[in-house]
Amino acid sequence: MRIGVLGSGTVGTTLAGGFAAHGHEVMIGSREPAKLADFTRQARGVRAGTPEETAKFAELAVLAVKGSAAAAMVRAAGAANLAGKAMIDVTNPLANAPPVNGVLGFFTSLDESLMERLQKEFPQIRFVKAFNSVGSARMVNPVYAAGKPSMFICGDDQPAKALVSGLLDQLGWETEDMGEVEAARAIEPLCILWCIPGLRQNQWTHAFKLLK
Repeated sequence: MRIGVLGSGTVGTTLAGGFAAHGHEVMIGSREPAKLADFTRQARGVRAGTPEETAKFAELAVLAVKGSAAAAMVRAAGAANLAGKAMIDVTNPLANAPPVNGVLGFFTSLDESLMERLQKEFPQIRFVKAFNSVGSARMVNPVYAAGKPSMFICGDDQPAKALVSGLLDQLGWETEDMGEVEAARAIEPLCILWCIPGLRQNQWTHAFKLLK
């Protein structure tokens, strides 16, 4: 399918390259597409565009920017261009403050997630939380001796979640559906937990696994 990645940082380029490697047509959106020339030359099947061009191109979109810039990126892409489309929300509401003993802060509370704010502001977009609880180096084709890691997702639209689950399967993940948008209140803080070993012991290669 045609996948539009909004955000050209490490996470955005990692996912764009991963989707392209699995046979999808990919456009990566940036306010300065020309700066992605080296990346698009190296990543076959990926082209660059503005956020608006990327949103129009996409059958499925990916929001891969800093949490504080998430809503602004959707506005720049044009909510009308994303209406009715599934959007993978990779964002975390990280506060602009240093960690305390390895624990990062959020600008949201446990009573409201960033994804809920986005879904409320842009009700025409079918948001699905995913990829926020692992580092970019393990987002595509992760390999662990214990088997496939778990990716926790949530969202109000079941067909959108099924679409995202299919992509996760392609990229080597086991999907764990936690329910509706409110579950993002629990999924987003997994980022804090995931980062603690990295910030305290410089360990960044782990992933979560739900044992049943």
